[in-house]
Amino acid sequence: MRKLFGILGWPVWHSRSPAMLTAAFTAAKINAVYVPFGVPPSRLPEAVAGLAALGAEGVNVTVPHKEAIVPLLDRVDPEARAIGAVNVVIRERRLLTGINTDARGLVLSLAEAGFDPEGAEIVVVGAGGAARAAVVGLGRAGATRIAVMARRQEAAERLVEQLGGAVGHAHLEASGLGARGSVAAFRSARLLVQATTATMDDGPDASRFAAALPLDLLHEGAVVTDVVYTPRDTAVLRAARALGLATVNGSGMLLHQGALAFARWTGRPAPLEVMREAL
Repeated sequence: MRKLFGILGWPVWHSRSPAMLTAAFTAAKINAVYVPFGVPPSRLPEAVAGLAALGAEGVNVTVPHKEAIVPLLDRVDPEARAIGAVNVVIRERRLLTGINTDARGLVLSLAEAGFDPEGAEIVVVGAGGAARAAVVGLGRAGATRIAVMARRQEAAERLVEQLGGAVGHAHLEASGLGARGSVAAFRSARLLVQATTATMDDGPDASRFAAALPLDLLHEGAVVTDVVYTPRDTAVLRAARALGLATVNGSGMLLHQGALAFARWTGRPAPLEVMREAL
């Protein structure tokens, strides 16, 4: 019997997960189909109920559903509960369990690019599900200070308040983009993580968003990463490279979070190089 997997998002047309996971199932000789499900936010509760009814083995979850899906699941594992966001759902008998592989996926992606967060000061731009995963993942990987910045300062403050006990020994602080405190944070940061959806639409708005980030304050050895993977080369990454900064695009995080999801769904190691080639 063919197993059903998929991804829930809105929009979901841009997702590379179907190509990546289909290649993984084929390489592993698992009889499975992976389907993109475009689900408007108002229909998410129905869609989650439908997963159980259809007998889906598991799904990925992308924007804007990573936080909203949490109360709709039967179980949420401790790390995902601490982050407050789920990006992978697993059906275990009749129960739907939520986990988060984004946090580890980002850390693995940066490690592959040669960046170690141990002892680092970091800036995370954003306050949604991806930002929450970045803060927890990097904090638990040894970062000493993480400055969370958002266009609405109250959103950054809420994230810091909620995640204070989930980030190891990292000191968290919050500010609005462009606030006085953000200048010092940029100057001392070894890593900047762009964790909003602002760069998904690669047009004038994305360019203005990139221009508003004081990337020129980052020191010469800093790294800039963008969790957005479509487009592969975002406005923020282009702006960082123009200043001579090292950059890491979002494909690595997508790859590693997907590999972790595959392993949880199947109980087998993910065919990482097959998945990388498919991306």
